[in-house]
Amino acid sequence: MNALVKAAMALVALFVAAILALVVGVIAVDKAGAVQLSDGGGGLTGVPAEFRPWILKASAACSHRELSPALLAAQIKQESGFRTDLDSPVGAQGPAQFMPSTWATWGRDVDGNGSASPRDIGDAVMAQGRFMCSLLGQAKSSGIPGDVRALALAGYNAGWGAVTGARPPGIPHIAETENYVRIILSSMAKFEGPGLLQVSGSGSGPDAVRRAITRVGTPYAWGGGGPSGPSTGFCDGTNGYLNGSCSASTTVGFDCSSLVLYAYWPSIKLPRTAAEQYGATSNHAVSRSDLQPGDLLFWAHGSSIYHVAMYAGDGKVVAAPRTGRNVEISPLTSAMPERDYYGATRP
Repeated sequence: MNALVKAAMALVALFVAAILALVVGVIAVDKAGAVQLSDGGGGLTGVPAEFRPWILKASAACSHRELSPALLAAQIKQESGFRTDLDSPVGAQGPAQFMPSTWATWGRDVDGNGSASPRDIGDAVMAQGRFMCSLLGQAKSSGIPGDVRALALAGYNAGWGAVTGARPPGIPHIAETENYVRIILSSMAKFEGPGLLQVSGSGSGPDAVRRAITRVGTPYAWGGGGPSGPSTGFCDGTNGYLNGSCSASTTVGFDCSSLVLYAYWPSIKLPRTAAEQYGATSNHAVSRSDLQPGDLLFWAHGSSIYHVAMYAGDGKVVAAPRTGRNVEISPLTSAMPERDYYGATRP
């Protein structure tokens, strides 16, 4: 009996040791892999990269917090499956499926390409956000009981008159509208990502960080981007290539220094390249222990600066890292090779 007990205890000890080794291994992998936030923050995940900045921007522009990024994303998924070329049999167009008469009220050229089109992602998503924000306001002031998000969605699908005209007022008894509201509200969870980094303080630095964060998810394009937003870039014989082809020339996005330029413009008009930005701000160097939101961080090979990022607070940076990646929020300690860290400045 004692021999059996001892044998059993030995087996238990081996099992416990194996479990501990597994746990330690998992923790080590987690620490090694924690080079960036899973989706850059923003309370949004699972959407095409080209939609992401516009969804975040549309949500942030609405004073009604019920218009979350996840709600807008779930609505676009239901409307079009994120397709820009979709035309419905009744004439609705684009990713947010605007009818021409409704588009005439809400459509604007927000992406700066010279035309307001329901098929342009930026124009469509921002119009969707304005329309939904207005409907949420009407739902709140109407006194109609129920989830104001459901009422707003019903108004988007069937018209606000159908909501107020229902008996009793509320979601109209239309099968399409009832399913529309149910599917969107039940599918929101799949689009809910990690929360957007909260930036404290006021002034040009924190404001620049807040502006940069609205571009999380925008692709990297070498030579692309400027004060007015993302644009296609170019290749210079060394940079801008992905898998052997010139990715930058067909990618609308930012590179590291154009994101910083965009974030600070027009309150501070920084020069274009990372090296120039260091030269323009190096008279106000900042130690790593005194970093504040908006401070510029530089990495270099020797004395040749090759990358700039913005300190976002809480030990994190916001940056456009390299070709093939998107604008992201990541830990300062792993944003770039630690050996290449050159210093920080305050514009």
